[in-house]
Amino acid sequence: MTSCAWLWLYVGAFLMLAELLLPGFVIFFFGLSAATVGLIRFALGDAFTLTWQLAAFSAFTILYLAVLRRVLTKIFSGSVERSSIDLDKSAVGRTGQVTAEIAPPKTGRVMIGDAEWTAIASAPIAAGVDVKVVGQDNLTMTVEPL
Repeated sequence: MTSCAWLWLYVGAFLMLAELLLPGFVIFFFGLSAATVGLIRFALGDAFTLTWQLAAFSAFTILYLAVLRRVLTKIFSGSVERSSIDLDKSAVGRTGQVTAEIAPPKTGRVMIGDAEWTAIASAPIAAGVDVKVVGQDNLTMTVEPL
């Protein structure tokens, strides 16, 4: 019966398209496995029973994940534009400008290079004031006016 083969192909196409909406690049391989089982079902017909279809689906999924995921991830990975401040390096000593008022104990925002960061200060600093980074705690900069 070919309707079973078509069902596998439809499920495979749906899963591969679903990968466009979901992160991780895993669902694609389930879809590829379903499509493979559908094609085998077309070729073998009723001799390819449901038990064998499920076993083949499982085996192809594991095979595709193990072999193709690393290769295809490298091909389809995007490039990430790095900020001018590398989080592995300290921003201490850099200068920037306050973009949202810093009114202790509340935080404000400061533009350093081409990136905007959360900032704290010991005294209030108005927006537009040039500042120097004197400390950094993860993604929060401690600043003082120049």
